[in-house]
Amino acid sequence: MLSFGVTVLPDPPYTRLIELTTLAEQQGFAYGWTYDSHVLWQESTPVMALLAKATTRMKLGQMVTNPATRDPTVLASAYATLQDISDGRMIMGVGRGDSALRHIGRKPMTVAAFEQALRMVKLFMNGEEVTWNDKPLQLTWVRPELPEIEMHVAGYGPKTLAVAGRVGDGVIIQLADPDIIQWIMATARKAAAAAGRDPSALKCIVSAPSHISDDLAEAREQVRWFPAMVSNHVQDLIDRYGTDGSVVPKVLTDYVEARKFYDYDEHSRVGAKHGEFVTDEICDRFCVLGNAELAIAKLRELEAIGVDQFNIYLMGQDREETLEAYGRDILPTFSGVVA
Repeated sequence: MLSFGVTVLPDPPYTRLIELTTLAEQQGFAYGWTYDSHVLWQESTPVMALLAKATTRMKLGQMVTNPATRDPTVLASAYATLQDISDGRMIMGVGRGDSALRHIGRKPMTVAAFEQALRMVKLFMNGEEVTWNDKPLQLTWVRPELPEIEMHVAGYGPKTLAVAGRVGDGVIIQLADPDIIQWIMATARKAAAAAGRDPSALKCIVSAPSHISDDLAEAREQVRWFPAMVSNHVQDLIDRYGTDGSVVPKVLTDYVEARKFYDYDEHSRVGAKHGEFVTDEICDRFCVLGNAELAIAKLRELEAIGVDQFNIYLMGQDREETLEAYGRDILPTFSGVVA
């Protein structure tokens, strides 16, 4: 059964994030997410504490955090604390570090360091004893009656997806193209099976913009920034694996050939100049666009291939209208979702 989430940027004023996320909860969304990139936007961790008090039902997390900006023990303790404040409603999205690190002159974590950190954080934030820096550590104050905090790993490349399969509770995929989603999940599940885990237990979270409108041309302009953002990750894969399709499918890499540059000062911003190369076809493949009927058809397609959650990147215009359109016309058509 498909569930629904929403991601709101931690732009000032911080109250706007709270307003939009609480509206999403009222409309029937089950998950509330925000970015974790502390220079481009406000530091979102303390805002999450306020959000936990402003909501009552939805699960909350960052889309995505990373274990490099902060020491991994700080990250784990922050989520354990937020789990206490929210009374058990936290969920972690985590990656190797993109804008949070690149914008301050650092590179994303190596895959090996990333996996090592995730193995520790997953246990530590849930109250288990770990060994870190050759020292046994435990958050003895974690409330044992609360559910475990799930960890969902974001990635596109085979090595990071293998980490998701070996360590994560699920995979975060930043695009809504069914063919690419199926390749990503198959790659992660193959690693899960090789590690002796149940591959079918690995959840799939798809994050992408959605603009509900009869004006499809305008909807595309609202989301053209998004495939450009994805291309920044894909370019790293092209630099490593090439474009012949032997490792990473061409359906993911071909569109990046027209890319000229990427400006982090316009990261995740509607109208970003670095998105001008993105075609209408790519907008349609990577996002959920059009009127409610078209959106439902795309979401049904995602549900049919095993997507567990569709998470809207709510960066466009008419944000309240988008949430209300979902609450009124889309969420009620999916079993178990009531606005």
